Amino acid sequence: MIELLYAMATQNHLTMPMLRAGGRALSTAPIRIGHLTPSDPGDDLENLLATYRRDGYLWLKGVLDRDEVLAFRARTLSHLNEAGLLAPDTDPVVGIAAAEPPGRDTVNKLLMEIVRSAAFESFCVQPRLFRFMDAFLDGVSYLHKRKLLRYTLPHSPGSTPAHYDLVYLRGGTDRIVTAWIPIGDIPCKMGGLVYLEGSHALGVDMEREFSEANADLSPEERISAYNRNMTEGGWVSKDLPDMAERFDARWLVADYDAGDVVLHSPYMIHAATINEDEEGRVRLSCDIRYQNVRDEIDPRWANHWSLDDML
Repeated sequence: MIELLYAMATQNHLTMPMLRAGGRALSTAPIRIGHLTPSDPGDDLENLLATYRRDGYLWLKGVLDRDEVLAFRARTLSHLNEAGLLAPDTDPVVGIAAAEPPGRDTVNKLLMEIVRSAAFESFCVQPRLFRFMDAFLDGVSYLHKRKLLRYTLPHSPGSTPAHYDLVYLRGGTDRIVTAWIPIGDIPCKMGGLVYLEGSHALGVDMEREFSEANADLSPEERISAYNRNMTEGGWVSKDLPDMAERFDARWLVADYDAGDVVLHSPYMIHAATINEDEEGRVRLSCDIRYQNVRDEIDPRWANHWSLDDML
């Protein structure tokens, strides 16, 4: 099955859709764009760990129950639709956006209610996921309380800029694993996560340079300076095509299915592209972070996510 998926994912680059971010289109040249390689969650653990260490990510196909993921999608979008997010008389699980979307403040209030709900907590602590993470982290896995749930409307001009996650997690261990979960099917044109190939090694180099440059700052100032320097330092930027050229690398993309989970290194550079879904569907996803419970935990991540928490 995985071999078939990989064969489908490595078609000629001419079949690549045009993806955009930050006002620029990603190159479709085969030296600048490619496909993520899927992994079977039932594969031998040592093989999966080796793939993660080598590539900086692990795209686990169908590790979650598809029906449960779609049920949570329907529940979440139904709640957000109290503000009129969806087109009238449409199925929430499909998630067709309203022609005239409501104000974001109104929808975000409803979103924060879901973030704090028992339903979202239950979704994030599914046994098949935490059991996998226990094995993956070789011990008891700790799930950070700060869990992000994101919705993206079609043709919204904004998208998550390129970054790596340790920028926001320097108050604890660097042995963190992010789980990005598509809540519903997210084909390329819907703007799911894209990964800069091999960039987990680049992230390690960036961290070392920033550590040396800011060694004289207090821990609090260092964390703040790192966040500022990541946008001002010029290594990571909103210009995805430029980054691919600068590092002579490819952006890796994928057609994600409900039930998939992507694990990635805290040093892996990633971004999102604009949701240009032809059906006008809302993209819904969450990203949560795991670590071994015995490692140092960033205390800033011990609270629910809020849009104004400055992380």
